[in-house]
Amino acid sequence: MPYQAEISRTNPSCFLFLVDQSSSMKDPFSGGSDGGTKAQGVAEAVNSLLQNLVTKCTKSDGIRDYYHVGVIGYGGNGVASAFGGALARKELVPISLVGNSPIRVEQKVRQVSDGRGGMVDRKFNAPIWFEPICGGGTPMCAALKKAEAVLRPFMAKYPYCYPPIVINISDGESSDGHPDAAAKDLTLLKSDDGNVMLFNLHVSSYGNKTIEYPDRDDMLEDDYAKDLFRISSLLTSYMRKVLSDEGYMITEKSRGFAFNADFIKLIKFLDIGTRPSNLR
Repeated sequence: MPYQAEISRTNPSCFLFLVDQSSSMKDPFSGGSDGGTKAQGVAEAVNSLLQNLVTKCTKSDGIRDYYHVGVIGYGGNGVASAFGGALARKELVPISLVGNSPIRVEQKVRQVSDGRGGMVDRKFNAPIWFEPICGGGTPMCAALKKAEAVLRPFMAKYPYCYPPIVINISDGESSDGHPDAAAKDLTLLKSDDGNVMLFNLHVSSYGNKTIEYPDRDDMLEDDYAKDLFRISSLLTSYMRKVLSDEGYMITEKSRGFAFNADFIKLIKFLDIGTRPSNLR
């Protein structure tokens, strides 16, 4: 069966984020409670997910390289690595390098239970690897082609790996053509364990109903959302089980796609691909 390979330091897997940095990402994010932009919300979610990955791979002997990770931005400045600081211009790096190379660490506050039915503020450290940037068009096809170019040598080096997951985050129409062909070429890449998976998250400025992991597109009112749904990969059996256990209505045709998710659900969407049952 596919998607069963053990993930280890000698046989790592990979996450590659494609982040829309077009001018429309300056618009307010409907899922935000603080009036932030879509670009800010996505940056917060990606940074949080990177921190979760670092934590997951941290053992008594340090950060183990179970994953290689990249963040590719696409917008008015073209298509390129969106990492900042010491990782600037690097397209795919081991998770230990990510953990040891944030641009900076910010102190933030969140509310947690006080154990007596109330809530209290608790400070926490939030590493920043990726900054919100926006301007220009939406060269999504070029971003998908870049993902293929980045992953091809990784999969040649690790031919038996748990297949890489590409997570594309965008708010609208591709400005350099229809993404179907580029998405197909990307997901035709395969290891001995299965094909590359492409998940898509459509972030919106409007208060439309959140739709997560659908199995058909007739519930989507936005034509661009339908385009992204169509190129999204089916969820693996493990992902379907995790989501079903969490109360989602999941079928064998459910895809790695979400529309108009709020910040918390956005992070959950990103996290669902990071919990394979076979991490060693």
